[in-house]
Amino acid sequence: MNPGNVPDARTGRPVTPAHRAFFQAMPKVELHCHLLGAVRRETFLSLAERGNAPIEREEIEAFYTRGQKPVGVLRVLRALDEHLLTRPDDLHRIAYEYLQDAAAHTVRHAEFFWNPTGTVRVSRIAYPDAQAALVRAIRDAADDFGISALLIPSIDREADPDEAVEMVEWMKTSRADEVAGIGIDYREIGRPPELFWKAYREARRAGFRTTAHAGEFGCPWRNIETAVELLQVDRLDHAYTIVDNPGLARRYAERGIVVTVVPTNSYYMRTLPPDQWAELHPIRRMPGLGLKIHPNTDDPALHKVTPSEAWQLMYSHFGFSLADLKDFALNGIDGAWVDGTTRARWRAEWTRELDRQLSRFS
Repeated sequence: MNPGNVPDARTGRPVTPAHRAFFQAMPKVELHCHLLGAVRRETFLSLAERGNAPIEREEIEAFYTRGQKPVGVLRVLRALDEHLLTRPDDLHRIAYEYLQDAAAHTVRHAEFFWNPTGTVRVSRIAYPDAQAALVRAIRDAADDFGISALLIPSIDREADPDEAVEMVEWMKTSRADEVAGIGIDYREIGRPPELFWKAYREARRAGFRTTAHAGEFGCPWRNIETAVELLQVDRLDHAYTIVDNPGLARRYAERGIVVTVVPTNSYYMRTLPPDQWAELHPIRRMPGLGLKIHPNTDDPALHKVTPSEAWQLMYSHFGFSLADLKDFALNGIDGAWVDGTTRARWRAEWTRELDRQLSRFS
């Protein structure tokens, strides 16, 4: 998304070329991105043409059009599983391209979601073959672009909870260092976190890290509480409705839980008044409650937003200062599933780099 096309918040502020250069050059981690939401338009068209997919060109173009009241992207993700991804090399291609695009915006480390259930059940690609292709893409991108990455197999919460348990079993059987933990996504409405307690228990027992989409789509803050207290997640994705329970927010702030947020989240862009969209967005209130937030792209190709633009929106539309953005960037390091030595080194190096970049605005 070109931020110039986003509805202006009353607190919007101008962005100079120097600001844009900073948003581009600042070191970043990306902790909340869905692989199928990052597929390049040209790649989507190429795969559709190769497979003679029953999708009209106009419909594909509509997938990549985002207006003032954007529709959700879930139908696009289903179409990819059903019609376009037919071989492991397809997964390698889209993961490699995503990491290439992210690295071009100074993303140094990415942790991205992939839904194995759709790949295995719908695309008919066996889990070991699919995971191997994605791991190969991560290693190739590290060699070619200098970006590190981890893969997060993610539960399809619209599917049967037993399939989530089976997904964890696949992960245990096909261990790889690049496969760090599990997540859960797709539509939260009517599919609360507690349905998937068993998969999360088995993942923790196997030594995997955990995160969960909760409090998205206006779903109640109790889903966030359940994700933390029952599923015992290490970090949270979205979690916007936690602002409706400030006491809970402050407790989780004290525990240092990192919350990955998405400035271009479709739900709030659809449901809030265009001229107050960013002003009224829960993201604005979360740091004031002490929460450690970290902005991400979610579905960059379908949201029409780059990592640099996601950070720019936090400044231009959400009203956060450049000093705030430095804090958010360091939150991302704290939330990353890397070892303590790497985390400490990144914090020291990035702090110096960010301070040097921000000194130009003093």
